[in-house]
Amino acid sequence: MTVAVLLVAGCSSSSKPADSDASSAAKAPVGPPQLVTAKTAFWPMYTAAHNWAPDVVILGVAEKDVTGFTNDAGKAAEWDATFASPSLGKYRVDTYGITTVLPDVHKGAAAGLPMPWHGATQDAMPIDPSTFQVDSDAAYTAAAADAADWLKKNPDKKLASIGLGNAYKLHVPVWYVVWGDKKSGGYAVAVDAATGKVLKK
Repeated sequence: MTVAVLLVAGCSSSSKPADSDASSAAKAPVGPPQLVTAKTAFWPMYTAAHNWAPDVVILGVAEKDVTGFTNDAGKAAEWDATFASPSLGKYRVDTYGITTVLPDVHKGAAAGLPMPWHGATQDAMPIDPSTFQVDSDAAYTAAAADAADWLKKNPDKKLASIGLGNAYKLHVPVWYVVWGDKKSGGYAVAVDAATGKVLKK
């Protein structure tokens, strides 16, 4: 009897910390959604697009602004990716958001409306996924290093855009990182998406 009582007491006392831990975990505050890099957002979008059309090609990836969040250093609250299907003759712009902000921003990957596509142009050529080796944050770091002197002289110029594209004039997919604008003055850098090397500014 004494042994049985001790065993029961032992089981009861050992279960209390577990209950306490579970309660603490339940009460732990959930932090705000974290900004993500392009690659984190891209692959769920690509998977959905490939299910839509097995011959899908990538035409571009770009960060988007979301109310309540500030994109920073190659990370964003929302990314979009433009996909096209030669067999369907259509393209669509899919999105990936870290949260839902109705009516336009949806958490996770969301498919866009298919639109007519008449094929690649010199300014929008398909991107081979195997050449998409450098993520957006690394591309930003390389571009910012190249633009360091200009940014010191123009501290008021904010990052305007960062996007992945493939144009005939550069012959390889590149990240375009742009500060400022044409009207008031800006600085643009092209970073090789395969190597991370600055190609043009």
